[in-house]
Amino acid sequence: MLRLAGVHVHYGPIHALRGIDLSVRVGEVVTLIGANGAGKSTLLMSLFGQPRISSGSIVFDGEDISRLPTHLIARRDISLVPEGRRVFPRMTVLENLLMGAATADADHRETELARMYALFPVLRERLQQRAGTLSGGEQQMLAIARGLMARPKLLLLDEPSLGLAPLYIKKIFHTLRELNEEHGVTILLVEQNAHHALRVAHRGYVLQHGRIVMSGSGRDLLASAEVRAAYLEGGQRSAPC
Repeated sequence: MLRLAGVHVHYGPIHALRGIDLSVRVGEVVTLIGANGAGKSTLLMSLFGQPRISSGSIVFDGEDISRLPTHLIARRDISLVPEGRRVFPRMTVLENLLMGAATADADHRETELARMYALFPVLRERLQQRAGTLSGGEQQMLAIARGLMARPKLLLLDEPSLGLAPLYIKKIFHTLRELNEEHGVTILLVEQNAHHALRVAHRGYVLQHGRIVMSGSGRDLLASAEVRAAYLEGGQRSAPC
């Protein structure tokens, strides 16, 4: 479904991504782990052309989208749940959900709303509540639901557990597993919480200083001594190059 080949990204003189090769197959959960500043969010944003890649290619669903304008990429059945949730705080929960359906077929909106209420019952209870008054965990649920309203083929999530209490982290990852296993949603997940991310992922990549330095199944990476030392046991070592 998604393939990045030899992708480089620059911010002026800063070489942010260096020859990224990454793929996501239909029906997979693929996770990208790494420390702050490794380039994880840059990789996700580059899929939408913000920033535009310097070289290489990004192919989604058989089409090279590397040079498409951002607004056209957004209509290619890809949804991004951004870091920090970024709900519209003065708008109601319902209005936020409908904003997520802006690029989708209007005929399916009621069906998708019903599906979101089933996935996230708390949202049904707060439909007319302003999004900015929700708890952090509820806002994250809303952000995910908003992304799903577009009925994407590929859901991108940027640090969905960031800043959440342990109970909500558990709920979020349970929901991601349910979305994949029961609803068939293909997911590319960027996450610092390597333990939860690798447990839910079919495959994973380790990003360090803009380069992929390790890859493998979620289970294999979870069992890797190097990954455990660097990301799972409080260690600060770099993963091996």
